[in-house]
Amino acid sequence: MGMVYANIELINSDEIGLYRRGIISKEEIKKEKVKALVDRGSYMLCINEHIKSQLDLKVYEIREAVLTDGTIRNFEIVGPVDIKFENRSTTCRAMVLPGKSEVLLGSIPLEDMDVVIDTKSQTLKVNPESPYMAMTYLK
Repeated sequence: MGMVYANIELINSDEIGLYRRGIISKEEIKKEKVKALVDRGSYMLCINEHIKSQLDLKVYEIREAVLTDGTIRNFEIVGPVDIKFENRSTTCRAMVLPGKSEVLLGSIPLEDMDVVIDTKSQTLKVNPESPYMAMTYLK
């Protein structure tokens, strides 16, 4: 299977809350449309330093992560971030990769949005078994 990319929108979740409380206008909510590599091997959403800065995301903690070459490095965990894809959305934290690293859409947000990888067309799609609303399995 080749690489699968998806166009997603990332939004500062804290600012959505400020908008809902009438503190800022809808236009003031920081958001960014990005092309993300769909990566089931990655656990969470991974963004780069530029996106962290653009969305003005706050650091929650520093976490160790093992890279594909086996090295272990420390990375910032920021958020909260809303992710939107087609008629799906989720809220999560993100790991910040250095520089202008590629955005990775990992298994946790993919599962929460109930989306599937169509291997034939090499695209990310809304789960055809639940096209109008995300399905969550509790068992």
